[in-house]
Amino acid sequence: MYERKISPNLHCGLDLVAEVLYGKWKIRLLWFINEGYQRPSELQRKIPDASRRVLNIQLNELEAHELISKVIYPQAPPKVEYSLTEFGKSLIPVITALGNWGDGNAERLREVIAKRLEQNQDCSR
Repeated sequence: MYERKISPNLHCGLDLVAEVLYGKWKIRLLWFINEGYQRPSELQRKIPDASRRVLNIQLNELEAHELISKVIYPQAPPKVEYSLTEFGKSLIPVITALGNWGDGNAERLREVIAKRLEQNQDCSR
């Protein structure tokens, strides 16, 4: 298991949020669980670029941070469902605001991302 070499800085709200939400798929996982996609297979279909292992790791971290809860139904094969906790639901307006900001600035964001990718490709030649 990965062991951190540097302790996280937990002195301000932004650091705390970054510590909890750091991970490529966590915001999307929270969003899709809020939208009603609760089973791991449903989440995998919604985020096909992510491996099952990475999704499971990030789901476990979200659960450890008390943003989601996991219910395992005792049947064969086992059925697992995730749902947002009240704490997790409090993040949805923040995620909505971020999404709206991204939509409102989509063209500019695509340009700066493309420019950066070009610069990185030039450096690697």
